Amino acid sequence: MGVTRRKFLGWVGAAAVGTTSMMVPKARAASNKHFEGYPGSFGVLHDTTRCIGCRKCEEACNRVNDLPSPARPFDDLTVLENPRRTSAAAFTVVNRFESDAGEPVVFAKNQCNHCLEPACASACFVRALRKDKTGAVVYDASLCVGCRYCMVACPFNIPAYEYDEPLTPRIRKCHLCQFRIEKGLLPGCVETCPTEALAFGERDRLLKIARQRIDKFPGRYVDHVYGEREMGGTSWLYLSPRPFNQIAMREDLGVQPASRFTSGPLSAVPIVVGLWPVLLTGIYAISKRKDKIAQQERIEAVATTVADANDEMKTKMAELKDKMTREREAMINLEIKKALKEAAEKEDA
Repeated sequence: MGVTRRKFLGWVGAAAVGTTSMMVPKARAASNKHFEGYPGSFGVLHDTTRCIGCRKCEEACNRVNDLPSPARPFDDLTVLENPRRTSAAAFTVVNRFESDAGEPVVFAKNQCNHCLEPACASACFVRALRKDKTGAVVYDASLCVGCRYCMVACPFNIPAYEYDEPLTPRIRKCHLCQFRIEKGLLPGCVETCPTEALAFGERDRLLKIARQRIDKFPGRYVDHVYGEREMGGTSWLYLSPRPFNQIAMREDLGVQPASRFTSGPLSAVPIVVGLWPVLLTGIYAISKRKDKIAQQERIEAVATTVADANDEMKTKMAELKDKMTREREAMINLEIKKALKEAAEKEDA
């Protein structure tokens, strides 16, 4: 029996993420510079004070993405009695939040927040996840090896895995309806929202709108736009009448993007870059999907990745060699000075 992808990843997964995941030289998410987002990129502003929990956005998301029908129909609002999270079959969910202080009920929509510097992309060593110029964080199933490091990395607990798909499982999540945006259409959820709780547009413009609403109705909103700076910023923005931690949104993330915590340590170990071509080629060969990817495309993808890794390895090795040469020369000079000093002392004696 041959080595399966699962067994192979079990052997080398920990080493792979530790030695290769952020060494791809062209991966934007692995940069140690803060990425402010693509100019003019889009986003969505979710004003939770306008959300009525109708689940129309869930239904629209299901329809435009050809997702399977849920066990309970979308007009069954009793599902809001228990908190839910996104899944491989549900890219977005609405949750209901009660208050003990007699405050109004708050409904909040949950989906991928499309970070400006995505943690999932930073953890993906084959670049199956990337930030697109539209503002969406998109996924390429043809590159994915099923390691699921993106699921571990995401601070919002969003990426889901198709565990019930034995042959070609994928990572599944909201992609901001990128295919609709590119056609000049609105994301499905935004288009169908009956109360305009969702607003689509350029991220910078949405931030201005959010601040205008806070300034105009200071008693209605918390004085903060969630997503403006969290984890370096996200393309999905929120307004809320209550502190965000009361509607199941993390307030402990800080403002540093994920790449600030992942770019430094790996660059300090140049010699291990040599493992990258062998490891990537092995994982890719095991996980390739013959029925979905043309042979030439696979060859070109592997060749490009190997070439990039080899270039990086040559650069790192050259730097290491230069450093060793300088240290050796310094040591020789030190010994010469020491010998001359001893000779001078003997001559004086």
